[in-house]
Amino acid sequence: MKLLKDRILHDGKSLAGGILKVDNFINHQMDPVLMKSIAVEFVRRFADLPINKIITIEASGIAPAIMLGYLLELPVVFVKKAKPKTMGDMYVSEVHSFTKNRTYDICVSKEFLSPDDNILFIDDFLANGNAAFGILDLVRQSGASLMGMGFIIEKSFQEGGKRLRALPAMRIESLARIKSLEVDKVSFEDNV
Repeated sequence: MKLLKDRILHDGKSLAGGILKVDNFINHQMDPVLMKSIAVEFVRRFADLPINKIITIEASGIAPAIMLGYLLELPVVFVKKAKPKTMGDMYVSEVHSFTKNRTYDICVSKEFLSPDDNILFIDDFLANGNAAFGILDLVRQSGASLMGMGFIIEKSFQEGGKRLRALPAMRIESLARIKSLEVDKVSFEDNV
């Protein structure tokens, strides 16, 4: 997606350790016009799937998931990274965060996932794929079907994309695939 790549090059910050900061337009301050364009591209890539619900994980996946839910007129469920006192019956999975370097439980109320659901997962980044595999575990616990996963940015030099694409019958789409990150230098995959 050229618009996204251009924005990453212009406004993103590539730091040491394979970190890409996009906090001034995606995951802290958000550009709603860009989010709409991202959602339109996800519609183009996933509209043929029989999905009836979108799922994401707090917090940075919420904006693109909501935009996509609005365009497709589908409900959006966001998985929580902490167990709320008000949530009783829930599915729980353990996830390790690359960015925060800690392991935590993610959870979703059993009320919002059922065996009748065909799910699309949307998130901001795909790196090692830990959050995505946590979501896959929650969906499997519920008996729902995970039809596909969409990511705004994929760090293809990490293992997450390869691990997810090895899953049977799973469509994985990333709008910008980054081949390498060096300090102040971002290189994209040519074929995306």
